[in-house]
Amino acid sequence: MPVIEVDQLARSYRSGSRFSRGARTEVEAVRGISFEVEPGELFGLLGPNGAGKTTTIKMLITLLLPTGGSARVLGYDVVADPREVRRRIGYVFGGDKGLYERLSGYDNLRYFAELYGVPPREQRQRIAELLDLVGLTGKEGQRVEGYSRGMRQRLHIARGLLHKPDVLFLDEPSIGIDPVGARELRETVAALVSTGTTVLLTTHYMFEDDELCDRIAVIAGGAILAEGTPEQLKSRVADGHVVEIEVFDGVDDRIDAVRAIAGVTSVGVESSDRSQLLVVRTAAAAQVTPAVLAALEGRSLGRVATREPTLEDAYVELVRDA
Repeated sequence: MPVIEVDQLARSYRSGSRFSRGARTEVEAVRGISFEVEPGELFGLLGPNGAGKTTTIKMLITLLLPTGGSARVLGYDVVADPREVRRRIGYVFGGDKGLYERLSGYDNLRYFAELYGVPPREQRQRIAELLDLVGLTGKEGQRVEGYSRGMRQRLHIARGLLHKPDVLFLDEPSIGIDPVGARELRETVAALVSTGTTVLLTTHYMFEDDELCDRIAVIAGGAILAEGTPEQLKSRVADGHVVEIEVFDGVDDRIDAVRAIAGVTSVGVESSDRSQLLVVRTAAAAQVTPAVLAALEGRSLGRVATREPTLEDAYVELVRDA
């Protein structure tokens, strides 16, 4: 039986201030989504900010009431049996809130162990196990105010696991963390899944889902655009390839010309302080590099490279076709 069952789940709200006389509009944050998560699976909700990921997770952990559809966690309805759901789940969110800065990491865990009802005789061993799992053994005596953001997020995960939940919800846990901390956090999540815990992860980092998840649902505008393993999603664009060209003196006025080239399926631009990166996605067997370079004649170019599609490319294709 699936651990999480979501059937046409929806959440809408009225926008605008109650103090304003202007008309208030109905906003659909989540628009009838459905998916299932199997025991021991790491399932990802992948999408941009505002896609509906956090709203979905808040409904599943009983912090928000759905306005349509239904959801069950471990067989319990999130509306009819919220207490039973809460007893069996853990929740970790991105950011710095939720820890006591002037307490040590160990004292934070002792405090939350009491709140979660962990028997006193089990607390010491349980905390030691979790500190080892999240890689904070030897640092538990330091005050949290001296922790890096990555260390704080790993302590958040330990906190969320104190009562041995069957399901852990991770809501953008690596947001704002430096690359080293994010890598350590991914290693912690992978180690957690290896113990058999079911995890639902929300993120807008493609590489995070690609590295960690067994299956992914791509969500945008409150709707699920596609679902499958990372390889299945990447196979949507696997027949083509991607050409990347670095341009130093502007490319915006040449995009239409590049888009009109036979074999080009989509064109994107990524800007940095020094240059713009033209990202051209092509159809199968199409050799478009010479034509693209001809369209950019007279521009100052840097790196020119061809690569295989990634999960990010698949995501862009899905959003473009939506």
